[in-house]
Amino acid sequence: MELPEKRIPDQYFLENLSEEQMDGLMAQGIHLVDSALQYQELMMMYNCAIREVRTKLEVLNADLSVRYQRNPIEFISCRLKKPMSLFQKLQKKNLPFSLSAVEKNINDVAGIRVICSFIDDIYAVAAMLTEQDDITLLETKDYIKNPKPNGYRSLHLIVELPVFFSDQKKNMRVEVQIRTIAMDFWASLEHQLKYKKSVKNEELIVRELTECAEDIASIDQRMLAIRNTIDENAESPNTEESLREKLERFNIPSL
Repeated sequence: MELPEKRIPDQYFLENLSEEQMDGLMAQGIHLVDSALQYQELMMMYNCAIREVRTKLEVLNADLSVRYQRNPIEFISCRLKKPMSLFQKLQKKNLPFSLSAVEKNINDVAGIRVICSFIDDIYAVAAMLTEQDDITLLETKDYIKNPKPNGYRSLHLIVELPVFFSDQKKNMRVEVQIRTIAMDFWASLEHQLKYKKSVKNEELIVRELTECAEDIASIDQRMLAIRNTIDENAESPNTEESLREKLERFNIPSL
């Protein structure tokens, strides 16, 4: 005896829709796919903007390395904000979750973190980047001179630059955070602790973290002072030492 064919619920549901209902369902599906593709395209554009800014920073670092035998930038990291972060940020602004709202109202969709050795390197790198003629500085938040209440320190820049795509040129915004190794160490640990479960004596922990931030800031200043003292007291090389130094610097960069 042949058993009747088992019907898949979704198939049964679709077969019993009217033509008008089917058209509406298809329209919703197309809208969802179009929205997903548009979101993917927008994120691709932000990712390309990150690449443009990162390349500029790497070029500056390479230039300074050859000219002055010193790299002010230790390393660079990049990120794109996740959909949930974008949604939460728009909610706080009482704005709808749409791609146009993201583009117009969120400046830090694309982010670059630049880690420098010394505090003065932070301001030097920021100046060299923002002085380039295709970079527009939209906003500066200096949390080094004016730390946040919890002790957070970093220099934040919102920059805009043109990015060329296959069919258009589009001005894209990128947030650039520049900080020292010590500042980044504190910020990373503070971020991890902040997202732990609720704990007892939270006020004590916040106070301890703030004091640690002050200690780290003091170390940054002391390290800068030590470097400046070394530079000021370094003896000028004689002719032979100068030639040896230049020969050691002579190195064809690899591609």
